[in-house]
Amino acid sequence: MMKKLFFLMVSCLIFISLSAQNELFLKKEFIYKGDTLPYRILFPENYDKTKSYPLVLFLHGAGERGKDNEKQLVHGSSLFTDPQNRENYPAIVVFPQCPENDFWAPVHQEGKDFVFLNTKKPTPSMQLVIRLLNKITKEEAVDKNRIYVLGLSMGGMGTFDLICRQPKKFAAAIPICGGVSLERLKKVRHMPIRIYHGGSDDVVSPEHSRNAFIELKANGSQKVEYIEFPGVGHNSWKNAFAQPDFLSWLFKQHK
Repeated sequence: MMKKLFFLMVSCLIFISLSAQNELFLKKEFIYKGDTLPYRILFPENYDKTKSYPLVLFLHGAGERGKDNEKQLVHGSSLFTDPQNRENYPAIVVFPQCPENDFWAPVHQEGKDFVFLNTKKPTPSMQLVIRLLNKITKEEAVDKNRIYVLGLSMGGMGTFDLICRQPKKFAAAIPICGGVSLERLKKVRHMPIRIYHGGSDDVVSPEHSRNAFIELKANGSQKVEYIEFPGVGHNSWKNAFAQPDFLSWLFKQHK
C-alpha cells in the first residue's frame, strides 16, 4: 500500500512539474483566411527585442494531432524548458499543432509503408506553418541566420518537406524517424542535416532515412549525418533527445 502511495505521489509530482514547464509555452492561434493553426511559443528568459535569438520550429508526430493546443508538447518540449538548456541556448521555440485530418507532408500510406510525394503545393497545415514562421520572423527578435527545424515521425517527414521547399531559410534540420521523396534532396545538399532513426522501427521503416542519407551523400553533401539506434523501434526520438550533443550540435549551426 505504501509503495503504491509513493509511486502515486511521484507520478503526481512529475505531472505537476511537466504542466508547469508546459505553461512556459504561451498558447497562441494563427488565423489566415478562416483557417486556424494552434501553436505554442516559448520565449527566452529576459527576452529582449533589441537582441536576436535563434528560432526553433518543432513538428510533432501523427499521434499529437488535434486542436487542444496541448498534445504537441508531449514529446520534445522539456528539452527547451529545462533550466540549464534555457540558460545555455536562449531561443524562440515554436510548436504548431496539425489538425486530425491533415498531415505535415504530402504522403500516402500503402499497406504498412509510406509513399512520399513531390508536390508543388504544401499541405494546408504546412502552408499555415510557413505563413506563421514568416510572421514570427518578421515580428520577433529572430536571428535569420539561425532558424532551425526538427520533428519526429510525421514531423520528421514534415521537416524534410519544409527544408526542401525553403532550403535558403533554414540553418540546420533534424528529421527523426521520417522520410522524403529522394529526388527533392538535391536542394538541401549544402545544409547541415542530422538524421535519426531506430533500426527496428516497424512504423516508419529506417530504409527511408538510410536512403535519404545515401542520396544526400551522392549529391555531394558534406554536412549530413545519419545516426541509427540498433534494436530501437519507432520511439527513437527518446534516444535522439538523450544524445549529449543533440542541442549543442543544432545551436552551433549558422547560415
